[in-house]
Amino acid sequence: MARQLAASTLKRLEDKLAVERKRLEKIIADHERDREAAMLAEGPADRSPDPDNVDGGAIAVELETDRSMVQNTRDLLDAVIHAQDRMKKGLYGTCEVTGEPIPVARLEAIPYATTTVQAAKRV
Repeated sequence: MARQLAASTLKRLEDKLAVERKRLEKIIADHERDREAAMLAEGPADRSPDPDNVDGGAIAVELETDRSMVQNTRDLLDAVIHAQDRMKKGLYGTCEVTGEPIPVARLEAIPYATTTVQAAKRV
């Protein structure tokens, strides 16, 4: 059953998703640009997580943190794109698990939400 949101509510949430998508895409692009610049500026030994290198442990942690941040951002971007696709299909605002309407307050807080809070707790 498709969720019928007021046109003004749907437009507001559509705009929120578009802003969030742009923000996430910028974070990823900026990171890739900064990462490329750093790699070009450093020698191979500067970023080596080699445990024999005094800074090896710190470098390994930094690299893993960096990868994790980028992956989390990509995951959020995927969620935003998925919500936008559901919006185009007329499924936005309907829980993917239960088929129940997702409360507008939840969509306002997390516009890319695809489940109700109760369904998210079960998954």
